[in-house]
Amino acid sequence: MRNLSLGLRRTAAVAVASAALAGTSVLTATSASALSYKCATSSKSIDNPAYSGPWADNWDIKISVCSARSGSTVYSYAKASWDGPVMEVDDTSIFNDAYLRIWIAKSVSGTDPKVRSANYTGIEAKLENSDSWGNYNNSYKTPTISSNVGSTKAYADTELKLDWRNDGRGYQTHGYTASPKR
Repeated sequence: MRNLSLGLRRTAAVAVASAALAGTSVLTATSASALSYKCATSSKSIDNPAYSGPWADNWDIKISVCSARSGSTVYSYAKASWDGPVMEVDDTSIFNDAYLRIWIAKSVSGTDPKVRSANYTGIEAKLENSDSWGNYNNSYKTPTISSNVGSTKAYADTELKLDWRNDGRGYQTHGYTASPKR
């Protein structure tokens, strides 16, 4: 009976210690929003190839690609902001499709392997409902993605894919500057 009692106490002690450690790791885990992000920002003036009328139709789109590191995990997001054509845009027929692609890549010699990527289509509706006078929130931020990259340095990169309606070209890809290595 004594051995059974001792075994139960040891099991209970291990369970309590495990629960305490698990609680500690949950409390000390880093939140993606609390990290110190480093960003690279670049801009492009993008012409609407489907429009050839008398009004200015360029979109000046600026994208910041940001990354942070906590231990072996890299976190990344992209934020786009823009000035649209010199008019109010409330037209869901400007694009067939548009999305912002973001990825995390390990920084190694040769081709940098992508370790995590995601496409975010929410930018299309924001672009199609904006203006150049500041009446709308002309910005879009992707959700944060993350990847365990071990001890290897990594960075985030992005491209904006626009498929203009009635231009017959399909997607046009616009690359932007990658984040600093983390």
